[in-house]
Amino acid sequence: MKRFLALLLTLLALMACGGPHRFTGTLLDPPEPIADWTLTDQHGQPFRLSDQRGKLVLLYFGYTNCPDFCPITMGIWKQVRAHLGADAEQVRFVMISTDPARDTPEVLARYLSAFDPAFVGLQPTPEQLDALSRKFGAGVDANAQAHGDHHAGLDPRLHGTYTYVLDRQGRWRLLFPYDTPVEAMVADLRALLREGAGS
Repeated sequence: MKRFLALLLTLLALMACGGPHRFTGTLLDPPEPIADWTLTDQHGQPFRLSDQRGKLVLLYFGYTNCPDFCPITMGIWKQVRAHLGADAEQVRFVMISTDPARDTPEVLARYLSAFDPAFVGLQPTPEQLDALSRKFGAGVDANAQAHGDHHAGLDPRLHGTYTYVLDRQGRWRLLFPYDTPVEAMVADLRALLREGAGS
């Protein structure tokens, strides 16, 4: 009888582990294809989206002088990357500057290295920023940086609050709201990594 119960418990555990993952983030179904683009990273090198195939890419629209959501999001990303462990090598964390006139590669490098040197900072042209912001619905106004005080508080024209996740095929697959718990983000990312492991 004890042996039967042990086998039954093992079977139930395997069934639980093998069930479909329930995503905490908003899952795009079907996934949204993303056209290839190339921006300049914090080292002055071209960062081409198609070169990231085979990895997950997390995107965030923000700027280095942001007093609130941007540094908090980078801090959350730092925790997510740490919790991913070895899986972090299969994930790229990318901040697209919404203040490209001030966020030079040197400024981005200093800012992001304070969180994690593996993070990527990109400096788009205003035209690239407009196009990418529209694609992801980030609501960024590329002209807003020329007006007002960046330190005055949150200006919704300067950045969004979402993290956008592209899958191994370069498709927009997942959307994380600002307040998504770290553990939930890690679980969702690991589920996407498992899903695309054979692709």
